[in-house]
Amino acid sequence: MIAVIEKAKDGHIARFERHFMHSVEDVWSWLTENKKLTKWFSELSVEDLREGGMIKFDMQDGTFEEMAIIELKTNSILEYTWGEDSVRFELYQEPEGCRLVFIEKIKVITPHTPKDLAGWHVCLDVINALIDGKKIDSRQDEWKKWYEKYKAVIESL
Repeated sequence: MIAVIEKAKDGHIARFERHFMHSVEDVWSWLTENKKLTKWFSELSVEDLREGGMIKFDMQDGTFEEMAIIELKTNSILEYTWGEDSVRFELYQEPEGCRLVFIEKIKVITPHTPKDLAGWHVCLDVINALIDGKKIDSRQDEWKKWYEKYKAVIESL
């Protein structure tokens, strides 16, 4: 399901929802434990898991971008800076597992925005597959498909 993108006071909000047949604690571990995190987003690593702590993005050129953790509530909320924007994971317990809400707060729409949105879309699908013990054969093919959809959505804003 494609993200809902809405105008906000300071830009736009992209909101993704996923339902997992797994506990909040299990899904949380995929967001915060480096051995699991790198399976769905190899460039990310948690350096200091606390409010005010840091997540690092490996730029693949020998440099790293440091992203500050804005809000952290164990098994519930993880929000950190993402360039000029921010990303937020929220987990909610449900009778059959949990619901993950992912929010990207976008200050300025750029030509790169649909690429990021497609990337996050695929990342969430990959988490879902991995947690179920499956895999997505071609992340690039999935990304291309979603990129075209997000490009159309962004162009219509």
